[in-house]
Amino acid sequence: MSSVRPRGTTSAMTTSVCPGSHGTAPSVPSTPNFLPSSSTPVGEEPFLYFPLQKSGRIDKVYPTVCGHTGPVLDIDWCPHNDLVIASGSEDCTVMVWQIPENGLENPLSQPVVVLQGHSKRVGIVSWHPNARNVLLSAGCDNQIIIWNVGTGEAMINLEDMHPDVIFSVSWSRNGSLLCTACKDKKVRVIDPRKKKVVAEKDKAHEGARPMRAIFLADGNIFTTGFSRMSERQLALWKTENMDEPICVQEMDSSNGVLLPFYDPDTSVVYLCGKGDSSIRYFEITDEAPFVHYLSTFSTKEPQRGMGYMPKRGLDVNKCEIARFYKLHERKCEPIIMTVPRKSDLFQDDLYPDTAGPDPALESEEWFAGKNGGPLLISLKDGYVSTKNRDLKVVKTNVLETKALTKAENISTVQKHVTPQSSVKKEQKIEDKLEEVLREFKSLRDRVILQDRRIARLEDQVSKVAM
Repeated sequence: MSSVRPRGTTSAMTTSVCPGSHGTAPSVPSTPNFLPSSSTPVGEEPFLYFPLQKSGRIDKVYPTVCGHTGPVLDIDWCPHNDLVIASGSEDCTVMVWQIPENGLENPLSQPVVVLQGHSKRVGIVSWHPNARNVLLSAGCDNQIIIWNVGTGEAMINLEDMHPDVIFSVSWSRNGSLLCTACKDKKVRVIDPRKKKVVAEKDKAHEGARPMRAIFLADGNIFTTGFSRMSERQLALWKTENMDEPICVQEMDSSNGVLLPFYDPDTSVVYLCGKGDSSIRYFEITDEAPFVHYLSTFSTKEPQRGMGYMPKRGLDVNKCEIARFYKLHERKCEPIIMTVPRKSDLFQDDLYPDTAGPDPALESEEWFAGKNGGPLLISLKDGYVSTKNRDLKVVKTNVLETKALTKAENISTVQKHVTPQSSVKKEQKIEDKLEEVLREFKSLRDRVILQDRRIARLEDQVSKVAM
């Protein structure tokens, strides 16, 4: 337990770990030491999904999300649908999944859509913060692809901007710009729709180890990296002029890469180092030294990974301002940060209006050039989740597109001869076919699981008989 008095608050911040809560993260990518579940079909690499309420030991036959043929390298929940999650894998694909509303009863092996466009493994997936069904992926082929998940199409391909591996990608507050950190030691600000580098800084951190860069709410950029002497650093930059940083701070000489988690409502940045056993937090202000150290939360065990709960998932009645999910070698535990107050009233200074689940734009609007900030909601009465609508993917018929291109001289009347009723009928048939295929896949997975159980029982019977 540690306590600290953050700037701008009147009470100490308290950090606590919930003991004995193995597996309370909403999703955890599988690693050789963490899974694999015996309910996974052969040749498929899974990750786990389970409700926040679930704690304790996870059964070996617990159903997994399994469709990739290589290890899952990154996952990202959709900010506009709490049941939709994207995953990137070593098999060079991105898959988008819809979790059943009542959770998984059987292994989920049929994604809503498979996005194929990378030639090497996909290490980063990130949803647009304000536009529905817009997903970014970055791979070891040094490409960034922005997809329209609603149609399964790659709409933007940024393939000539990064000469080496991309370490991190971050959307700006309104989603109009990207900020990337690359192995060539450059931090770039990119306008993806114009396919143009707006600003860049060479050797933002001079060390050879990986950097990270994120956008802040005011448009500034926060970076972490290493100095030439391999000391860990953090820095703050103005997007308009990246010649010199606003400030640079050296931290320590550990070799773990610092992963920044940013809360735009309180302007607090949490730094979690890979392999570290601590979380440091800083407040960012307009006053020197601009990045103000608050405190450090430490435990005995190092972290293999870290998840971060969106603000609307926190308990405002307990003045909870942040919640992390720390991945250990064989368990996952929540770390809860609170600011104790004597009053039971809603604390307006801790909970300004925050980004809600409704998108400000549709994907077509964003790709057409429109921008929009997040739609804010109040947490005064707590957040009540609304029913999520199913993710529908309507793929473009490539053959029809080519036919129309060749026959551009056909009259407008001829182009639109298909009756509306016929289109609706075809859509219903496609929906029915998808439903049957999903059910078939589920039954097949169940049969595989039962076959394995039967084989195990037969082995036990033969041993007893001997």
